Amino acid sequence: MKFVFAAGGTGGHINPALAVAGELKKRCPDAEILFLGTKEKMESKLVPAAGFNFRNIEISGFQRKLTLHNLVENVKTVWRFLKSSEQSRKILEEYRPDAVIGFGGYVSGPVLREAAKLGFATVIHEQNAFPGMANKSLAKSVDRVLLALPEAAEYLKCKNPPIVTGLPIREAIINANREKARAKLGCGNQTVIFSAGGSLGARTINEVALDLMLSLRDEPGVRFIHSYGQYGAWVPERLKENGIDLSDPRYDVREYIYDMADCLAAADLVISRAGASSISELEALGKAAILIPSPNVAENHQYHNAMALVEKDAAFIVEEKELQQEPDRVKKLVCSLIKDPERRKTVGENAARLARTDAKDQICDVILSLVKTDKSEI
Repeated sequence: MKFVFAAGGTGGHINPALAVAGELKKRCPDAEILFLGTKEKMESKLVPAAGFNFRNIEISGFQRKLTLHNLVENVKTVWRFLKSSEQSRKILEEYRPDAVIGFGGYVSGPVLREAAKLGFATVIHEQNAFPGMANKSLAKSVDRVLLALPEAAEYLKCKNPPIVTGLPIREAIINANREKARAKLGCGNQTVIFSAGGSLGARTINEVALDLMLSLRDEPGVRFIHSYGQYGAWVPERLKENGIDLSDPRYDVREYIYDMADCLAAADLVISRAGASSISELEALGKAAILIPSPNVAENHQYHNAMALVEKDAAFIVEEKELQQEPDRVKKLVCSLIKDPERRKTVGENAARLARTDAKDQICDVILSLVKTDKSEI
């Protein structure tokens, strides 16, 4: 069998696609798998590193902010879209896949649209509570629409009823153990606050974490694990300037988290953005979290992701615009939760009830059943 995956732009689109591709390869060792993406983005490195074939197409997203520069770029995007559609059609006609699977990002648009026109079996996966433009458009023509969150269904007009599968989660996260992780990190009986804003570093989360570490320096039972990211090198320097001794084991401050499973498992409270992968991992481990959605993402989808949990009392939300009006809002919330372990426990348990840890298997089941159905009808 042959499969084509279209995924690109961010790790949030690419990593779930790689997880599903890996499971398909496990189930069907002779399967041929090809990824389509752009040469400028992360997929051009992550996909070959995972051992899958990769071909690039020329495509870019539309700029929403109205400036002269962006207007010129959007004209170029229209041209690239037409070119990428032609490139996608040629590759698909040459490769003749049994199924074409899209995991979001603008690269999915031309690939899945051409696949549907050519009559190949098609599947898309929407990871956010508020769907992106590409998947909104594709839902009307593809064979199967898979959702990470049920809330997305109300925004889509699907050819066939959508299926809620959840989002593939790394095995290391699913298998993480709180007691073992805390012993490894030397947490003892401390209340562990884990904060991270992604590999680049979110300035707002860095500022919140800095404020918390300085404000709670006299709380002996609190431990911080914080990832400041590529653009947050100023954080450790600012802590030192304010008298924080980073050799003190209560302050585990790093640029990047390589042992994410252990850090999440050990945490009593998490402060993070509200990307789909982060949400799924918090649910899988049943963690109480304060979510600070990024306001700089398409369709403000992180806000909708966060609210899907907040409405079920499975997380807390603080928007950046609220922090502009009340800078210590997160600090007040953290202080109240440090003193209220039962509240943290309740919210974490509610999050755990939303977890779907078999997403990878469900998605593969759908893809393979569609291929078999398709074959039987030929």
